[in-house]
Amino acid sequence: MPQEAGAGAGRSDMMGAVGLTLVVLVALAGGFAVGSAFIALLIVLDLIPRLVQITRAHRRSEVFESALLAGAVYWCCADFFGWTFALPKAVLLVPAVLQGVFVGMMSAALTEVLNVIPILTKQLGLKRYLFALLIALVLGKTTGSLVDWLILQPR
Repeated sequence: MPQEAGAGAGRSDMMGAVGLTLVVLVALAGGFAVGSAFIALLIVLDLIPRLVQITRAHRRSEVFESALLAGAVYWCCADFFGWTFALPKAVLLVPAVLQGVFVGMMSAALTEVLNVIPILTKQLGLKRYLFALLIALVLGKTTGSLVDWLILQPR
């Protein structure tokens, strides 16, 4: 009887290790997908060169790139480690407005980028599937948002 208990515990540990490995792989795949999409968006929008051109800071383009990288790393760490700051609501007004402006500008940029999808589908010979591709994008984004809001963070 004691041998069976030991064998069952070993199987449970192995399933836990397999499950943990799968979670790590899925998390890495998700991170790579989001990171790749972010880089693709920056490349398609030509964001850094455009900012350098607008600010006439051609010799300082690495400052823009470093700021973008530092911001991405900071916010990844803040999200991953759950960093929070207890600030009064009046102080949070300015960052909230700036975040709203950012989201609005990003939405406008994405609207412009959507013109890339028909061009890519035509070049890749996927024009027949354009509608299905757009529906899949919309449904995936909506489902992901609902899962996040209603299940993962129900507060």
